[in-house]
Amino acid sequence: MQKKQSCGVNNFIKKCHSTAKLKGWWDSQRNEGELIALMHSELSEALEAMRNHLGKDAVAEELADCCIRIFDYCGGMKIDLEKALLKKMEYNKTRPFKHGKKF
Repeated sequence: MQKKQSCGVNNFIKKCHSTAKLKGWWDSQRNEGELIALMHSELSEALEAMRNHLGKDAVAEELADCCIRIFDYCGGMKIDLEKALLKKMEYNKTRPFKHGKKF
């Protein structure tokens, strides 16, 4: 029997969602569109940190914020992101060079 592959993402999901719940972010129904927009805003902040030459640590911090928001969302919506990541990574191995796209 083959051991199930794990990359530890589900542990981050549990920790991020647990912290968000503890801090009151899930005391009432969350708007899913707003949660996605908040993820996007963290990526925009990473871009601004890069544009303003704030350094890799500042960019990394904003990317971490984005991951935390994604993991929290997945915890709240019961999404198995780890499974989806592993599946998508395997699929991407079968795709053509640059998927036939310019960029």
